[in-house]
Amino acid sequence: MLSIYPACFFKEAAGYSVIFPDLNWLATCGDTFEEAMEMAVDCLAGYFYTSQMDHDAIPAPSKLTDINPANVAEELEINPKEAFISMVSVDVASYAKEHFTKSVKKTLTIPVWLNNAALEHGIYFSQVLQDALKAQLHIG
Repeated sequence: MLSIYPACFFKEAAGYSVIFPDLNWLATCGDTFEEAMEMAVDCLAGYFYTSQMDHDAIPAPSKLTDINPANVAEELEINPKEAFISMVSVDVASYAKEHFTKSVKKTLTIPVWLNNAALEHGIYFSQVLQDALKAQLHIG
């Protein structure tokens, strides 16, 4: 499903800042407009993916004509010398599959006796490694 939200783009000395007013001032940036747009897509996808995983409510998008970049700049106390609004869209499920949930293959070495014992107990190595990494990193 395609998610489309308005974003305010602000030209700055070192690139662009991007603000999503509807999403609690969610923000990102990029050195060029193209990079800022790519980062906006990634930011939007990450926000929606996390919200879906946490079962958080997602606000409806404003109409493009309802957002004034000068008002957003004033609210955030930034200089709106070059500002414009653009719609940013992302297919969250497709993006998440490619960027957030894609698995990578890792090669590791363990002692043969430990391998044999784990196999005898039907241990799923990949899940054990994921659980251990999450515990070590204090995430999930």
